[in-house]
Amino acid sequence: MSHPALKLVENSIISGVQATGPTLADRDSELLDAYSQAVVQSAEAVSPSVVFIEVSKIANPGWNRRSSSPGEMRGSGSGFIFTPDGLILTNSHVVHDANKLNVALSDGRRLSASIVGDDPSTDLAVIRISAPGLAAARFGDSEKIRVGQLAIAIGNPYGFQYSVTAGVVSALGRSLRSSSGRLIDNVIQTDAALNPGNSGGPLVNSNGEVIGVNTAVILPAQGLCFAVAINTAKFVAGQLIQNGRIRRAYLGLGGQTAKIQRRLVLQHGLRHPTGILVLQVEPSSPAQRAGVREGDILVGFDGTPVASVDDLHRLLTEARIGAEARLEVLRRSQLERLPIVAIESPGREAPEAGSERR
Repeated sequence: MSHPALKLVENSIISGVQATGPTLADRDSELLDAYSQAVVQSAEAVSPSVVFIEVSKIANPGWNRRSSSPGEMRGSGSGFIFTPDGLILTNSHVVHDANKLNVALSDGRRLSASIVGDDPSTDLAVIRISAPGLAAARFGDSEKIRVGQLAIAIGNPYGFQYSVTAGVVSALGRSLRSSSGRLIDNVIQTDAALNPGNSGGPLVNSNGEVIGVNTAVILPAQGLCFAVAINTAKFVAGQLIQNGRIRRAYLGLGGQTAKIQRRLVLQHGLRHPTGILVLQVEPSSPAQRAGVREGDILVGFDGTPVASVDDLHRLLTEARIGAEARLEVLRRSQLERLPIVAIESPGREAPEAGSERR
């Protein structure tokens, strides 16, 4: 039998524990339960909109997929429905040059799809299916994203359909090089695990709103995954639906970023020590008509300093098409100002990776 004094001590300990409220383990359990509920609710809200895309393309040396027939290669990716009438957002690299698209829905239906438009420069594309009873995902606002907030990726990695991974927004404002050579700005970095097949799937916040389109992962690094911000995707999708492509200005020159001699920087009061060394001028292009020559160094466009190829990319928007501007180029030691009128960038084909034609 316990001694009365020991019994008194035991009762005091029990009373003390009760008085302090929930234990640390209890609080951790509550936090984990709230985290689980947020992931579950977001996944349940968006998963019906997520699709599995099967792609057939004409074989080329860049493909490394299973062959379905001689001369044809097959691959797969993800996407999500964003309008009730069957418009789907995905990555350009998933569907570009596809000669056949099939889409599997979360309810088991399989449908053929067609490309509405794709833009390799932002790695975004819109495709269309036709079916009743489609669930559309809700767009969020990528301007309201904060580093550290919950991020949930839904997709079909390695063909495992409707897989969900969760993490946080690791960084904002990243830039990522697209297959066309242009930079994609305002890219979201996340540690929500992505793998081949996740491309084109949605990145979702805790409210079940799409905040990004998953596009890339750096292998073999862990936790370095990227998504195109949904505000960028909304603009691009609107243009693709209207025109089938994004209209950009074109000058017709090829070049690379190069250093400028310090004496020339000081002599002409240049704001940057680099410019674009012109390596090629396309025949009958705006650049050739303006008198641009190989060996010139482009340092300004219509009054805006140009320090790199990426600077020029950002300036060659749709608004520049048909508008007269002035190129500032260093020719030997002289600064020349050449009038130029940009034209619309021709074609929808993605240039080879590493191309610097603008």
